[in-house]
Amino acid sequence: MQYTGDRVAFSLFGIDVYWYAIIIVSGMILALYLVSKEMERRKMNPDDAYDIGLWILPFGVVGARIWYVIFEWHRYDSFLDMINIRDGGLAIQGGIIAGLIVGLILARKKGFWFPRLSDIVMPGLALAQGIGRWGNFINNEAHGVPTDLPWGVIIDGVSYHPTFLYESLGDILLFILLFLYSRKWLKRDGQVTCLYFVGYGILRFFVEGLRTDSLMFGNFRVAQVLAVSGLVVGLVGYIILSGKPANADIPGKNPYDNKESLSS
Repeated sequence: MQYTGDRVAFSLFGIDVYWYAIIIVSGMILALYLVSKEMERRKMNPDDAYDIGLWILPFGVVGARIWYVIFEWHRYDSFLDMINIRDGGLAIQGGIIAGLIVGLILARKKGFWFPRLSDIVMPGLALAQGIGRWGNFINNEAHGVPTDLPWGVIIDGVSYHPTFLYESLGDILLFILLFLYSRKWLKRDGQVTCLYFVGYGILRFFVEGLRTDSLMFGNFRVAQVLAVSGLVVGLVGYIILSGKPANADIPGKNPYDNKESLSS
């Protein structure tokens, strides 16, 4: 498996548009569509998905960049270099953290119950991650250690573990599981979110162990530390929520703040 094509898809008014950006944006758009359809299924306003996305997505990119720069600051000579994302350097876990913070603020502002809103978003997030990882293939980056396996990705004549592929397939599988769980087995708001952190934590921990470009904090791979932390928090949260009674099927508002919605 090898990509030897151009990273540039086309130029617009003298500005190169990269395949990496097209792939990531495509994943985001599909995720927003799925979120809007899930909101509609839950008797919520589907247009809210796009309003929320207009805030979460840009801040997610900013968070992903900040997280990368924090651990790779020695690479940059100026502030302009730090904000130039066209040269690469995004860390998805930083984007997730920023997205959760912005989502929490928006949920409070719009009157949504955050655990429910988060449950609606997480399956789409997993799918967007699975799609976005193919941008790494186009850029010949985020690969693992050398391997003799027949499915290795060839870069400069050397075969490496295609860690982008491992994570992409894992993310898509996680999307399917979360989607099915939200439709068939969900009993308490927040369970889907907890399962996302459990599933992605397991996936990222093992994939990160194969990568050669990990962000480091001392002798620790930052992504693995966050993966384990998310796994523990998600598992504990799921166990706690599973011991509570199933919540009422309400149209998305906070059941503790809006008592009238319980009867709707």
